[in-house]
Amino acid sequence: MKILALMGSPRKQGNTDLLINEIQAGAEGAGHQYEQLNLYDLDISPCTDCRDCSTGPCSIDDDMQDIYPKIEGADVIIFGTPLYWYGPSGPMKLLIDRLLPYGESGKLKGKKAVLVIPSAEGPTACEAAVRMFQLSFNYLGIDIIHTLLPTAYEKGEIDRDTQTLEQARRIGSAFSD
Repeated sequence: MKILALMGSPRKQGNTDLLINEIQAGAEGAGHQYEQLNLYDLDISPCTDCRDCSTGPCSIDDDMQDIYPKIEGADVIIFGTPLYWYGPSGPMKLLIDRLLPYGESGKLKGKKAVLVIPSAEGPTACEAAVRMFQLSFNYLGIDIIHTLLPTAYEKGEIDRDTQTLEQARRIGSAFSD
């Protein structure tokens, strides 16, 4: 199984990154192929609503042109983002907006997704962000199979939460066709 992790946090070794690393460890331990992209290292432009994607591929020439085939080739896509003002980080939101071509093509129908959203205020504060992902993914035909919403704010503090780290590892090892 091919797993693609989209890391939408600027903090290397921050809470989102550490959780995604645990999912990776579980997935690789179970024999799955795994790739991670750090969205802060990529050039993702905003959607311009040009609607070129209604008749063909997105016409914006940026790193999304390299990301699209990775998304299409993945069986499971992990969307990891810290909670920023009750929504995803800027680069994650840019990426979600740029999934518009798949609304027309239906190429993501049946893909599986995992949401990883650590926040200072905990799971209740994530409700709006989770709902945004649910609505977007319903439109695209993507099924959310796991949601991990731990309370964590200071860089790396999730490292002290062994229960949540183990939960992340179990998520990665439980992927199946």
